[in-house]
Amino acid sequence: MAHEKRQPWPIEPDPHRDVLLGSRSLRAVAHPVRLRILGLLRVEGPATATTLAVKLGLNSGATSYHLRQLAAGGLIAEDEERGTGRDRWWRAVHRSSVLKVDELEEDDRDAGAAYLRAIALVYAEKMQRAAEERPMLPRRWREAATFSDFPFLLTPDEATQLLREIQQVVARYRPLGDPAAQRSADVPADARPFHLQMQAFLQPGQDVVGDADEPFGDVDEPVDGRDDEDVGSARDGQDGG
Repeated sequence: MAHEKRQPWPIEPDPHRDVLLGSRSLRAVAHPVRLRILGLLRVEGPATATTLAVKLGLNSGATSYHLRQLAAGGLIAEDEERGTGRDRWWRAVHRSSVLKVDELEEDDRDAGAAYLRAIALVYAEKMQRAAEERPMLPRRWREAATFSDFPFLLTPDEATQLLREIQQVVARYRPLGDPAAQRSADVPADARPFHLQMQAFLQPGQDVVGDADEPFGDVDEPVDGRDDEDVGSARDGQDGG
């Protein structure tokens, strides 16, 4: 397989590689298990229901059901080059998912809220696993990780500018790329998949006045990859990854 030429994360989603979630795809992925499955396919590459079931601690029947739902939403497709008469292989269709909540129809807003809750759950689980594994990592990787919270006192415009500046920094670094492609010659041998989660939000419980018809903000997901899906720029690696 040819080496993949990795492009930096764009500040704006790439319409050729990222999917803008609509009614059908949003309803298909607004479930924690499906976000995990989509993230695994984006980060680790094509897999069967059986291998995914083992990684997720599910039975293959339940995993197959969730795979069919993701396929119906256009987020994954059967990998016919790998499939056999006995095993069906599945691959992710996109690098990441993007949700423009303000553009959702009224009937889809509940699905949008469910999607955000599923992302929060999946990202929290990923952080928990990372915290559990951290003591077993080499010192260099331990020093390269952080679990930090920085409270600010900001206006909406200042918060938006903060996110934009962070996105500009992220865009300078090498993305994970296609897990099915060979590692290109310019990637160091000790490079490993590394996740930067972005959660930026108004402190819960605040009494703020806003437009009643704007209950959410935009969400870009990394499972993923950029899963990934991030808030403000979430790419679902597991989701997003």
